[in-house]
Amino acid sequence: MKNFSWGHGVVIALFAFIVFILSMLFLFPNGQKNSEMVTDNYYEEELKYQDVIDAKKKADDLQEKPTYSQDTNGIKVLFPKGYDNSNTTVKFVLNRTDDQNLDIKKSEQLDANQSISIPGKVLKPGNYTLRLMWTKDKTDYRMDYDVIWK
Repeated sequence: MKNFSWGHGVVIALFAFIVFILSMLFLFPNGQKNSEMVTDNYYEEELKYQDVIDAKKKADDLQEKPTYSQDTNGIKVLFPKGYDNSNTTVKFVLNRTDDQNLDIKKSEQLDANQSISIPGKVLKPGNYTLRLMWTKDKTDYRMDYDVIWK
């Protein structure tokens, strides 16, 4: 300790700082999680977002809204019983929050029970956002649901 100078102190402080940064890198790997954008055409879709807001407002104004339920067979989206499905196009998107490769996009017609089904075999456990969009008599509607598939 007789030859300890301020230069030694700077080297020790620099070494301690490097050890701190490396420990943050290896002890907290959450920064390595996949963080993807929801869509590749983000800015183009942002410009059209007013249409989405209008469609959500129209869906909120409905007396009876579509509902979803899930069981071991999959997810079932049920429209109200008195719903006339003529001139109706139903699209749904299941966005996986952590991996866009697990997203499901499909367009279907309602069956005789006024419903659509998403089979459980195409779903992986995790969090999804179910975006339900339909057009009825040239009017767009949209509802979003948070779904946890186990």
